[in-house]
Amino acid sequence: MAFALSPLPYADTALEPAISAETLSFHHGKHHQTYVDKMNAAIEGTPHADASLEAIVAASRGTNQGLFNNSAQTWNHAFYWHSMAPEATAPSADLAAKIDEAFGSLDVLKQQLKDRGLGHFASGWVWLAEKDGKLSIEETHDADTLADSGFNPLLVLDVWEHAYYLDHQNKRPAYLDAVVEGKLNLAFASENLARGTVWTYA
Repeated sequence: MAFALSPLPYADTALEPAISAETLSFHHGKHHQTYVDKMNAAIEGTPHADASLEAIVAASRGTNQGLFNNSAQTWNHAFYWHSMAPEATAPSADLAAKIDEAFGSLDVLKQQLKDRGLGHFASGWVWLAEKDGKLSIEETHDADTLADSGFNPLLVLDVWEHAYYLDHQNKRPAYLDAVVEGKLNLAFASENLARGTVWTYA
């Protein structure tokens, strides 16, 4: 079964000015598409051909780095698109309570997401995640993912340079500020928390 590129959940202009349509055309239409294409080529004619994306990520971790990189990046990027919204959304009452418990307030969480994103060296991802009822901020490097980690990822920020360079050049803080303060999809995070299981690629 070949995988299709997960569509954007909004118009390509919907995240402007934080993220431009030009950036999305390259990031989604080129980078994400390439990960999907390379993964499909790698699984064709193998036992992975009929597996779920999440199963492919788990099975290839530590055994097939090329397949892991492309399958994990396929999953990470689809999850990232949903982690943003044209207008920032509010957390559910349950998520808000857990945010207050773990971080003190939503404002503190946002600042910590930005700080961790800024401090992350080189390429990777910064996640809001839940495990055993507790929230935390986690980081993964390069293509690594929380999809098969034991955590329940709630949302993610992409800190690969191609996520922001066309709009903000080397100013990662400007990108993080624009996304975290104006486009963070806490409604999506709330859905992931309420479901209690890892989001699945579709």
